[in-house]
Amino acid sequence: MTIALVVGVIAVAAWSYLLLFRGFFWLMRERDDRDPPPEPASWPAVAAVVPARNEADVIARSVAGLVAQDYPGDFHVTVVDDASDDGTAKVAAAAASELGAVERLTVMTGRTLANGWTGKLWAVAQGVEAASDAAPTYLWITDADIEHAPQTLRRLVARAEAGRLTLVSLMARLQTGTWPEKLLIPAFVFFFDMLFPFGLVNDPRSRVAAAAGGCMLVRREALEAAGGIASIRAEIIDDCALGARLKAQGPVWLGLTRTSVSLRPYGSLAEIGRMVSRSAYAQLRYSPWLLGGTLAGMALVYLAAPVLASVGPGDVRWLGLTAWVLMAAAFQPMLAYYRVSPLYGLLLPAIGALYTLFTVQSAIDVWRGRGGMWKGRAQALAASS
Repeated sequence: MTIALVVGVIAVAAWSYLLLFRGFFWLMRERDDRDPPPEPASWPAVAAVVPARNEADVIARSVAGLVAQDYPGDFHVTVVDDASDDGTAKVAAAAASELGAVERLTVMTGRTLANGWTGKLWAVAQGVEAASDAAPTYLWITDADIEHAPQTLRRLVARAEAGRLTLVSLMARLQTGTWPEKLLIPAFVFFFDMLFPFGLVNDPRSRVAAAAGGCMLVRREALEAAGGIASIRAEIIDDCALGARLKAQGPVWLGLTRTSVSLRPYGSLAEIGRMVSRSAYAQLRYSPWLLGGTLAGMALVYLAAPVLASVGPGDVRWLGLTAWVLMAAAFQPMLAYYRVSPLYGLLLPAIGALYTLFTVQSAIDVWRGRGGMWKGRAQALAASS
């Protein structure tokens, strides 16, 4: 058996496994607008926590969406200004004032970053501490660059109450207005769902756990039982780390949504690359061995198919073509969800190659002492030291 034939068989087998035995992740069945749960008889208190560092360009829309939530229960928003130098705090306060909702918003100045913490989690911890004084049932941890539709919180709480969940998390809809976004953003969600199949995350019998940091409704008592935000203080992929902690306390739910939308545009491949590189090597636990294995795996699963389909001998060419068709087919539901041309499915090998380069860049950034760069902070240093 030739090497090309072996590679072709592996590629077809890999995609057959992913399609049939990986929780059917590619069907994208976990969405917050499907099978909505009944609303609770009474609405528990909720406190939103928004870490914000130099977010003046987007936080007005974010805060406006939060204070305008159509929520019948007690609800308050705390924005933690993490040493911003662009007037983030003033913009946030003005947004609530313009809507006549100043009573729903507190803007607090964050303390100096503590050793051993990433900047975002340090801000979140301070917000949680302040919000917990009122003993809310739920904490809604959300990013400053996410805009939520008015019904978002009602849906989150209804699902959490119906299922007695410790966590309900929504993957915010990312922007796909520019051609780099169309090329790479649907694949970003596709790869995330492949790594952490939402159906398995939501299955209490499965050990797979994850969350999407842009929108996480957390049961406060479960968070405290899990050790609080301090238990993940050095994590770069903090949302998935929190998801794992909370799933150990009880069932969780993760799904896609159209009611929470990212306000962060990406105008170039480089901008998306920096977003991916910030955490890619952390996912590999900063291991050169796992990095090497990932590069080999990406070559076999993504790059081998078009190469064999183009220049492979005899039946090997059909194996390459089969693998290519399988991966393009798996990508179609995600492309349809983002209303992007189905032809992008044929580009998945090239997209995989770009994400491989971003992962290599992530490792290089960590080795250079600039890993996990976010708002001027090399946050991976805390996790890798």
